[in-house]
Amino acid sequence: MRAIAVTALHGEPALVELPKPDPAPGEVRVRIAYAALNPYDWQRADDPAAGTAPGGFPHILGVDFAGQVDMIGRGPSRFRVGDPVFGRVTAPLPGGGAYAEYVSVHQDSPIALVPTGLSLKVAAALPTAATAACQILAATGAGEGESLLIVGAAGGVGSYLTQLASARGVRVLAAVRGDESRRMTILGAARTLDVSAGPEALPAAVRELCPQGVDALADLVSETPDAFAEHAALVRDGGIALTTRGVGGTRAPHTGPLPVDFRLAPTALLLDALATAVTSGAFVVPVDLELPLEKAPEALAQNRAGGARGKTVFALRPFGTAGHHAP
Repeated sequence: MRAIAVTALHGEPALVELPKPDPAPGEVRVRIAYAALNPYDWQRADDPAAGTAPGGFPHILGVDFAGQVDMIGRGPSRFRVGDPVFGRVTAPLPGGGAYAEYVSVHQDSPIALVPTGLSLKVAAALPTAATAACQILAATGAGEGESLLIVGAAGGVGSYLTQLASARGVRVLAAVRGDESRRMTILGAARTLDVSAGPEALPAAVRELCPQGVDALADLVSETPDAFAEHAALVRDGGIALTTRGVGGTRAPHTGPLPVDFRLAPTALLLDALATAVTSGAFVVPVDLELPLEKAPEALAQNRAGGARGKTVFALRPFGTAGHHAP
């Protein structure tokens, strides 16, 4: 099968040919139609040993997928061959990522049926980013009438988070760059704050709108404690300052915002809820770009450089919508 993998420590992602994985007991093998790009994918490419079990190379990249069950491992299963499914590879092993024509995952992992009417392309863009947005919103505790500053709002997670928060009545302040403003306003941002004018542009805009500080921060981009601290300084005392990059640090007792290091906890139940929300029109899935699998290395490099908008998906075998697949 075709796959995008790294074949050595700190290696560059490349298209390779590998054997199909055989499903172990309790697993299902999925013939992938679409895989979605997440920043985690290039982070793993930069450090392919991180978060993986020992066992050597190659490491297939990618965690988000949608496709059809084509084989079931021994034992009882809640799936059948031919089921349209989408999910997230939670513990990628050598030979077991989503940037491939096939992947084997345990049936108890975050994997769910794709409901009729939801395309596999859209389903593939949901597992990591939409799950993260739901859980980030819950972790910030932002509610109706409160303010939420989203740094990195135009990416996949930020696009979902903006929609979900605004639907709850949260006043979303979306930090963007220039021409992203219109798109984020359509997605529900109450105000867009252009950060392209320099390092003081965001603090000045936030202080003008919220002199006492915002109620909560979701920082999706800062890679260092200092960068995160600059954004956290815009949060009122007692508010929540959340980072998705593990750079939260600590605070002095009873002063400043509470730093939160977010950790994703995907579940099949939440995937079901997200799919239902999309099919009911509760929010839209911002697929910005569709590419063939062969273009994944270039797309990873561009995403690493920053400025991502919406979601990028890689097409392997476009089957259409759930319940209407090509043979």
